[in-house]
Amino acid sequence: MLLKYQPDRFGDARWLDEKLEAGDSVTLRRTFTFTSADLVSQIEQTDADSDADPDDDSDRIFVLGVLEAGYYEISRETLGLKHDLRLDSVMKLEPRTFIAERDISVFRRIDELIAEPIIVGGNEANALPLADFEQLLKNFPTTTELTHYARSRIARILRDYFGTLSDADERLNRYLESKKKLTANSRKGLLATFELQKFEYIHAELKTMLATVEGYIEKDWQKKILGLLMFIFPKYIAVLENVHVKDFYSNPDGVSDRYIDLMLVDANGSIDIIEVKKPFPNALLSRNKYRNNHTPRNELAGTIMQAEKYLFHLSKWGSAGEKEIHRKRKSELPDGMELKITNPKALILLGRDYDFNAEQRFDFEIIRRKYANMLDIMTYDDLLRRLENIIVMMKR
Repeated sequence: MLLKYQPDRFGDARWLDEKLEAGDSVTLRRTFTFTSADLVSQIEQTDADSDADPDDDSDRIFVLGVLEAGYYEISRETLGLKHDLRLDSVMKLEPRTFIAERDISVFRRIDELIAEPIIVGGNEANALPLADFEQLLKNFPTTTELTHYARSRIARILRDYFGTLSDADERLNRYLESKKKLTANSRKGLLATFELQKFEYIHAELKTMLATVEGYIEKDWQKKILGLLMFIFPKYIAVLENVHVKDFYSNPDGVSDRYIDLMLVDANGSIDIIEVKKPFPNALLSRNKYRNNHTPRNELAGTIMQAEKYLFHLSKWGSAGEKEIHRKRKSELPDGMELKITNPKALILLGRDYDFNAEQRFDFEIIRRKYANMLDIMTYDDLLRRLENIIVMMKR
């Protein structure tokens, strides 16, 4: 597999030749790094150009990859990766395969997130399917999106200092100001109006957040979502963060320490846990079928497994755990409240399902029903639908 370097109309390739002759490497488009050993040849001049300067800006050709066993193998040094890259030989290769907007190396970004070789296509067990890789390329942010994400992040920071309000914030503030105009003898009407406005506010705020997901870091996203969920599920009165839990089973030689990111406490002191993930696309089900079924992706399967383990360790800790957690976190709870670990459940909020087809919806519902006795698995679109139905019924 060859890569041709072609200078633009106002440049030439002599800078490249000088670096290679000096024994240095050259990097093209911040992605491809070559040495003189990778240089195949210069494009030969045509007869019409026979009088041209032989040192002029003719194109250069480099070896990018070698075909072996149905895959093009590209050296890790060429792309700056931890392992050699393997691409299915049937792939249609073009610049966008390797380079995203603003000369971002696609495979280097993937490599930063994983600790194993990247394999795209083919029949290897750990290969990324071609359809999913194509979807990944389509989801790489464009220049406009990058600018939008940057502005969104800046706006979130400035908001804390300059009081910039979202549309949803303004709606709630307008309503709170109008509350003073309600007559005292209309308590029932005030309550009904407040409840409706509350859910309209949460719905509007959630839609605003989902439109600017990249403007939040994971921790800020969780805090904001938890603030909304506490309105939707008023049974919970406290959220405990980073709760220490004993693990008596993972290490046969002693007790291990685990930490639950978020724990919910209801008005009676009963404990549940919650997992809140940012709504990344394609986080729930595989696009390709396995034995005619859409199977859970790693994001969903891993979150379920993590929640199950937390519930297991909590239940096994029992009354000793109740006392230990209360001793460490009592300052965050009402005076006199006792914590209870009695068949705790988990709420999981992750992913989007708006683009599911009928088969995917059916398979996802089966997964949800399977864990219904201990887990409530919700997507962000499911949460939006719940809010919309509540608003419709309250207006009716």
